[in-house]
Amino acid sequence: MERVRGYKYRAYPDKKQQEFFSKNFGSCRFVYNHYLAMRKTSWTEDHVSMSYRDTAKDLTHNLKKEYVWLKEADSSALQQSLRHLDNAYKNYFAKRAGYPKFKRKRSDQSYRTMNNNDSIRIEGDAIRLPKAGKVKVVNTRGFEGRIISATVSRTSSGRYYISLQVEEEYEILSNNGGKVGIDAGLTVLYTDSENNKIENPRTLSKHEKRIRRLQRELSRKKKGSRNRDKARLRLAREHEKVADIRNDFQHKVSYRLASDNQVVCIEDLNVKGMMKNHRLAKSISDASWSEFFRKLGYKMADRGGILIKVPRTYPSSQRCSCCGRQNRKVRDLTIRNWTCPACGTKHDRDMNAAVNILVKGLEMIAS
Repeated sequence: MERVRGYKYRAYPDKKQQEFFSKNFGSCRFVYNHYLAMRKTSWTEDHVSMSYRDTAKDLTHNLKKEYVWLKEADSSALQQSLRHLDNAYKNYFAKRAGYPKFKRKRSDQSYRTMNNNDSIRIEGDAIRLPKAGKVKVVNTRGFEGRIISATVSRTSSGRYYISLQVEEEYEILSNNGGKVGIDAGLTVLYTDSENNKIENPRTLSKHEKRIRRLQRELSRKKKGSRNRDKARLRLAREHEKVADIRNDFQHKVSYRLASDNQVVCIEDLNVKGMMKNHRLAKSISDASWSEFFRKLGYKMADRGGILIKVPRTYPSSQRCSCCGRQNRKVRDLTIRNWTCPACGTKHDRDMNAAVNILVKGLEMIAS
């Protein structure tokens, strides 16, 4: 079977390559913002909608002649910047995203370049990129396949990464054939139908005190000063440390679930809507359910498993997993244990919900 998969490598470019990457980031950002403004003006003033082809033609015949320094950048990356803008508009019109926004210099930077005539390839502990040459990387992940494109990115703390999009042949791995339902939570990350509870690491909460202190230090520094840049880097590194710890934890837990089970049933949570509850928003963001389920989804697919999303309207917490009686009083989230008024079974709220999610998921597969 064939698939397209990404492989991400930590990169260590030299000073000359860092300078080239900075020029590419700036050129791609400039092109994106320039044509976003142009497309916006074209519609508001003349009611004419510009396409990708219009912007690509204007870039070649007008913009590169007006701004000669654009020729120093990777031409493929500039074209991809226009592709990204066009996709942003398509997502907006399809109501998958908001209106495209201008890119900022202070956020994470990246550019994408295509593999034309084997211009992108791995050479030992380095990746060769157009115009940049051989960039040193930590090569811990090998693959056999055709490289489609490469994305070079720089985080707010100054770390560089190269992500390769690869088309490859693959074989489906095995799993232990289990079936489990899981109920996501905040006190614990999730409770499964076998009453296993995975503790929520609460990574952000553990580092919040230091983040607040670093944020105060940053706010006291004079804008434009070198000390402010140093303070900004310290804060960015702390945020990335939190993200790295959470990411590592989620990979380990999702790998274990995918290895042990053929079927995993989850609740289709409306995380975006739940984030509007300002009392719980920070905890929900720290738990990062959406990212955890995304990782679990592709790991299940790699092992031939199935991830079933039970509709959020299904009353998994209120229904007795033994007799099926619905108890509406359990809608109160403070009730963690309850007794079924019909059959008298005592329930742990989270485990009961996980069992019901599994049953409903298996019904969905059967139907």
